[in-house]
Amino acid sequence: MIQDITRKLYADTPQETLYHYTSFKGLLGIVDSGVLWTSDIRYMNDSAEMTHTADLLREEIRQRIAGGYPNPQLLNQFLDWVSYRITNGHMLFGASFRSNGNLLSQWRGYSALGKGVSIGFNPDVIVQCAQHQHFQVGKCLYEPAEQRQLIAQIVEAVEALAKRRGDSAERASRPLAQVYYGVFEQIESDLLRIAALLKHPSFQEEEEWRIVSPVLTDYVASPVLFREGTSMLVPYLEFRLTVSKEEPIILEHLYLGPTPNIRLSMNSLAMFLAKRGIRPRQGISYCQIPYRQW
Repeated sequence: MIQDITRKLYADTPQETLYHYTSFKGLLGIVDSGVLWTSDIRYMNDSAEMTHTADLLREEIRQRIAGGYPNPQLLNQFLDWVSYRITNGHMLFGASFRSNGNLLSQWRGYSALGKGVSIGFNPDVIVQCAQHQHFQVGKCLYEPAEQRQLIAQIVEAVEALAKRRGDSAERASRPLAQVYYGVFEQIESDLLRIAALLKHPSFQEEEEWRIVSPVLTDYVASPVLFREGTSMLVPYLEFRLTVSKEEPIILEHLYLGPTPNIRLSMNSLAMFLAKRGIRPRQGISYCQIPYRQW
């Protein structure tokens, strides 16, 4: 049942240009390497959606128990398990794209000192690259009513799975406070994929799409790399922006973020891309946001 929820959530296909906001340093790295860094979801700038999912589950479980649910032990254990596994469980990696490539809030978040760009990719290219690397592409969900409905379906799936399993020998071998953990472990991968797309309604203007990796259970044997973050090392995976390593990356469009030196910056940006043999199909545009507002 929960697999059906995940499939439906990732069923949409992007039709519009997908923009990735980054700094000049990020642009240089993306163009020269042909890869995008996909960070562990728990370490991303807006990773609060993982906590957001736990909060939604907590409210749904509170309401069910208050309404006289006959097995509160199951739901309380599920909430305890989710709260722990969010930070200590399997690994899932992702990167963000926006349908809107010219948002002031994003420039403020990604273009320190005015050194920012919004790189536009053809959605078909991103989908093709994702499929080739066993990633999924999903559209983030912001609507509170839809999120609550989705969370209710997840809890119902857990209830149904626990009922089917019954009093198994595995349950008998676990501590009393963890007798249902075997049930929860069966849905962990799907739950992570779902949580990766549930975002707080206050972020709705971003119109975010996300590429999401396969779930990794063994980081030692997987191609996990590490980069320096603001206050910690951040695990990441490389996402190749071409199907073949020999192909140059293809850009659909590019926005230059707010800067006090528009003409010089536009000129050097065009020269850099031309030097790498890259000519965005829709050209390079200035964001038209006065630098003083940035």
